[in-house]
Amino acid sequence: MAGDDGMILTLDCPSTLGIVHSVSGVLLEHGYNIMELAQFNDPREEHFFLRARAERGSEEASTPEQVERDLAPVAERFGMNWGLRRPGERPRVLVMVSKYEHCLNDLLFRARKGDLPIDIVAVASNHDDHRGLVEWHDIPFFHIPVTPETKPQAEQQLLDLVDRMSIDLVVLARYMQILSDSLATRMEGRVINIHHSFLPSFKGAKPYHQAYERGVKTVGATAHYVNSELDEGPIIAQSVVGVDHTYGPDDLVAAGRDTECKALSDAVRWHAEGRVILHGTKTVVLR
Repeated sequence: MAGDDGMILTLDCPSTLGIVHSVSGVLLEHGYNIMELAQFNDPREEHFFLRARAERGSEEASTPEQVERDLAPVAERFGMNWGLRRPGERPRVLVMVSKYEHCLNDLLFRARKGDLPIDIVAVASNHDDHRGLVEWHDIPFFHIPVTPETKPQAEQQLLDLVDRMSIDLVVLARYMQILSDSLATRMEGRVINIHHSFLPSFKGAKPYHQAYERGVKTVGATAHYVNSELDEGPIIAQSVVGVDHTYGPDDLVAAGRDTECKALSDAVRWHAEGRVILHGTKTVVLR
């Protein structure tokens, strides 16, 4: 990706003629080359989605602010939801976790190695188990215990942390507490969760042991935005692997951990790169 010399444009609007022509015309007039373009026209809903990465074609090219100024009337004419961002921008991420550490560990490793274009600036947990792991990565760790009686206060602590640390994205890396409807609504499109795809078939304790008893043939995981519907928010990424009768419960758990890490890291990456457009109860991921 380019650095500060480029921009990423994302938009969605009702389908009509001339959208790409009008947008690309503004970029051309300001001296920008389109380096990457992905678009989707949904014929069922008659809705159009686009993501474009553009770079300055010369030293005389306009600033992103000038491009934004001239894109505004185009966006208004077509009724666009739209935004511009720099390719090098890295969202500030808060990771939340409970007892299971595999997704947390995977995110920390990928971010440290540069595989994920994010800055994990804090980790919060309702348990103190993973403080050592997090602080080894030189990241602040916040222990926020949760009980039925203290849940409202705990959620307020979370919101205070989000505001104080200018958090762009919250990632629930197997955080085993249900967020309230008010919190989910306030942070719509800014919270990503991961769960095994046996839901809702195998609920409650030890879902992989339940799956073993039923002889499942696939193990998978789903990463989605959080909304007021438990584990039913707009899906961003899914991962699945085939299994068979030779897999015992522990083997299914291990396979499940791998799919959870893969689906969650994909979802976080695509969100961070501006590839996910939230549209009602679903997403469009332009890759």
